[in-house]
Parts: sequence; C-alpha cells; structure tokens
Amino acid sequence: MIDYSDFGHVFGTSPSLSFDRKLVASIEEHRKKLDGTLFIDRIMKALCTSRVNKAYPPKSEALLRQLHQQLCEADMSESQKLSLLYYILLDLDVAGNSNPAAEHFATESGMPQSYQVFIKGLWLMDKETWTRALEYIAHPSLNPDFSDEIITVLAQHAPKGQETLALSYFYAVRPVLHSSLALELLFDSMTLASTVEALVFSRSQPQHTREQLFQRWLRFIVGGTTGHRSGTCGQELAFIPFDSTEEAWFEQYLSVGPGRGLKRAKDTLLMRKIAADRYAEVAKLRAVGPWTAVVEGIKHGIEGQTE
Repeated sequence: MIDYSDFGHVFGTSPSLSFDRKLVASIEEHRKKLDGTLFIDRIMKALCTSRVNKAYPPKSEALLRQLHQQLCEADMSESQKLSLLYYILLDLDVAGNSNPAAEHFATESGMPQSYQVFIKGLWLMDKETWTRALEYIAHPSLNPDFSDEIITVLAQHAPKGQETLALSYFYAVRPVLHSSLALELLFDSMTLASTVEALVFSRSQPQHTREQLFQRWLRFIVGGTTGHRSGTCGQELAFIPFDSTEEAWFEQYLSVGPGRGLKRAKDTLLMRKIAADRYAEVAKLRAVGPWTAVVEGIKHGIEGQTE
C-alpha cells in the first residue's frame, strides 16, 4: 500500500521522474492551444488554493516536492488528492519512464476506479487526444462533472472530421448544462448533425432559452452555416412543422428581426408561405429575381378567382 503523503513512495528517486524542459514545453503548448486553460487547471482551481492552482507544471524537483506537499495539506478528500497525484504521474510517464508509474500508483494507493477513469479522460483532453478521451469521460460509471467545460472544449477545439464529439458526449452522459456558451455550442453541433433533431431539442428548453435557440437555429440554416446549399435551405424550412409560437418567431426573425439581413431570408419566407397555401399573403409581396414569375402567377390566379 502506497503512502501518498510520502514523496518517495509516490515519485520514487528515479531521475526520469521529473518534469524536463521538453515535458514542460509540451504542457504549456497544449495550454496555449486550449485558450490558456487545461483541465488540470480547472481541477486545481476547484479543489485547491490559488497558490497551488498556479503551480503546474512544476519546473524542478524542488517545485514538484512543494506541489506534492501542498496537495497533501490541502482541504480535500483523499480520493481527490490521489486523483491529482495520478494526473501528475500520467504526465511523468510521458517523459519516458519505462515502468509506468501512474497505473501502479492508482492500483497500490486504492484510488477509486471511477476517479481513475475520469482523470485519465481529462488528462487525454489536455493532450488533445479527443476520441480516446471520449471513451473515458463518457464512461457509464461516471457522474457528470465539468460537463459544460468538456462540451465547450470539444466543440471549439476538436479538429475537422470530429465536429460531433461534443454531441456524442452529450448523448452518452446526458448532463444538465449551466453555461449558455456550452448550450449554444452543443446546439450548433446538433444542428449540424440534424436540423430536425435540434429543433426538437430546443422545445425542451425554457421559453426564453427556446426562443434564443430557435433564432440561432434559423441563422445557422438560412445563413448557410451548416453547409446547406442555397437551393435546399428554403425547401427544408418550408415544410418543417412549427407550432404557432415558432411560426410567429420565424416570421418576426426573418422579416423584421435580426435575420432579415440574411441573404436567403426573403426567399425562405416566401417558400414557407407558398408551401402553407398562404397565397393571399404571397400576392401582397413584391418579388424580384427568380420568384417574380411565381408571385405574379399567384397574383393573377387570385385576381381571376375574384372576377
């Protein structure tokens, strides 16, 4: 059984168990790419004093010893202390230790398996190993934690071809989100995957949030953010069933609201009116471009019925 309060029991005396310049530079590079904050920073901020929070990575053995002492003396549970030490050892293993110390420490210290899985996942997130990280952080044995941050980081930093990782995490874990940024980024990923699915999701939100997401959804589609071709955008929105509230939001946003300046706003409004057989409203519009003949034909048809 390892005594985690004993520096030698945790880190040993091997010269390889140290943060060399290459390792420190790698950690700092990942921190820079991830907008200045790693998950180890978030964990330490949540559990430790600000003094400890700024101590990673330790750039010398003396600083590593100091960090170890600060963690051992910090006001947190034993499992949390073991988790932070486990994270540090995962980094040290990368430095080239031939006998990985992290897994040995986790086993011999009695570190709970769920903590081990979660910390390994966050460590992989910090290394930008996204797909492998998801296997850990979305493990069914875990309770949702740092979910807003996980979704935000996945949505903002996952590379091309892995844009739906945030969505995969959400469906696997089903966390309750508290950050508006995380919710918006998740919703964008959802809209990218399925516009109908995103619309259904928006209906589960409180009214004010629902309206904001609906407008975001329209901007995403009509503005072409999802990669929709201009010819299919209006067609898609023309036939999606809205309730009366959504219909009013749709009209307001694209006719007089912030969406009126979108390139395909007028075309989208027109197509939905035509699809809904609202010909009297269409006849009052002044169409230009390819819709001129259609609108004029509807006007003549209505005039013919009234003669």
